[in-house]
Amino acid sequence: MPTITTGKVSGLEDDGIAVFKGIPYAKIPFGPLRFAAPEPADPWEGTLEATAFGPRPPQPAIMPGQEPWDPAAGLDILTVNVWTPDPGGSGLPVMVWLYGGAYWMGSADWPEYDGARLARHGVVVVTLNYRVGMEGFAQIEGAPANRGLLDQVAALRWVRENVAAFGGDPDNVTVFGESAGAGSVAALMVMPSAAGLFRRAIAQSVPGPFLTSELASRVTGAVMARLGGGSPYETTPEGLVAASAAFAREELPGASDRWGLLTHMGMPVAPVVDGEVLPDTPWNALAAGAGADVELIVGYNRDEFTVFHAMASGPPNLAAALEALAPDGADAAYRAALPGASDGDLYVRLMSDWLFRMPSALLADAHHGTTYAYELTWAPTPVLGACHGLDVPLVFGTTRGELALMQAGGSPDTEAMSEQFRTAWTRFAATGDPGWPAYDPATAVTHLFDVKPSDVADPEAASRALWSKTGVRVIG
Repeated sequence: MPTITTGKVSGLEDDGIAVFKGIPYAKIPFGPLRFAAPEPADPWEGTLEATAFGPRPPQPAIMPGQEPWDPAAGLDILTVNVWTPDPGGSGLPVMVWLYGGAYWMGSADWPEYDGARLARHGVVVVTLNYRVGMEGFAQIEGAPANRGLLDQVAALRWVRENVAAFGGDPDNVTVFGESAGAGSVAALMVMPSAAGLFRRAIAQSVPGPFLTSELASRVTGAVMARLGGGSPYETTPEGLVAASAAFAREELPGASDRWGLLTHMGMPVAPVVDGEVLPDTPWNALAAGAGADVELIVGYNRDEFTVFHAMASGPPNLAAALEALAPDGADAAYRAALPGASDGDLYVRLMSDWLFRMPSALLADAHHGTTYAYELTWAPTPVLGACHGLDVPLVFGTTRGELALMQAGGSPDTEAMSEQFRTAWTRFAATGDPGWPAYDPATAVTHLFDVKPSDVADPEAASRALWSKTGVRVIG
């Protein structure tokens, strides 16, 4: 029965893995603490039965089958969950997961994030909830920016103070995440408040969008206008969720004259380069030498955007995307690299590069510390290919849920692909070496995850050369 800084906790046992769920790492971020930086959790008397996940953060239901957020489930949302193979031991590597969801949705209780299989590789796995959407990332007068990122910092401080009670080594922490979780990882690498809280980082499909304070403030104003104006402090969480969802659904599409690149994002929030919590974009700050002491794995999936393209209601507008998003010469460069490709295929490649692939590749270029690059090229189906999110269940070994949605559940290679990821990720967490050559921008050697893995020099050379012209720019 571990004893942590706030009291004793008891958990569950899952086939030799001790599991602790729903442990508060910060106070409830509502009431007088709404839109405030997280404050440490209060201690409790007796023993906390850590046997159920904490409530989900406020968020819209925009994914198929997703249940609407229910405030009646509780507002004590800032909780952590721990899987450990040896709660009475010491010195195990620690892996802290940050979920994705466009900074707008997500929760650590999603089945894909079960940490048991990773923990069986000899690591302590920690997952956590952080504020998303307007609660976590809206620019609000009188409130700190990037509260969702500050929640993550608070959770990492909790890990430093308490993970030894679960057998973990607080000096050997790897933070890892996918999509918005990977963008969070990149941000944490350059945030002064996160310095020294982790030794290694894994960023899976880093999204490019980071916003200026001015644009983020405009979004807040537009969302509040839907509620009749006034202050966000006067709204209910569910009201703010509904208003932001309506803004994204009704105002962003086709409104590039007003909202610029936000219309291509389709989401109302992202981390804000406010100059204090987040001094600069990760790409600029890493290039200037920030985060050089952190060892990094960063990569992407070959066909990132196919899953979004499949869900879209209208035909793609390649010309508009080229004009708004791409560097000069992109049309010719893509047609030369993909001879015979349809406009739809070129659109998917462009959007994959803009949103995830090139932000990830250029993050590897910018980082001054030890870096390892990868690309997932395994395509279990021809329709979606190596799409966005495919890596998540492979990393966790939870291949019956999300992979089934991607029509990959029946592939005979699924378990072997999962073993590749789990072995590389936990080996990196333990030793700093995932098992392939380190990255150098001059050669751009990249590990390809496939049925037959390989190490290839600059596998996306055409795209990387194109997007290196402009880099990743803040959206304002």
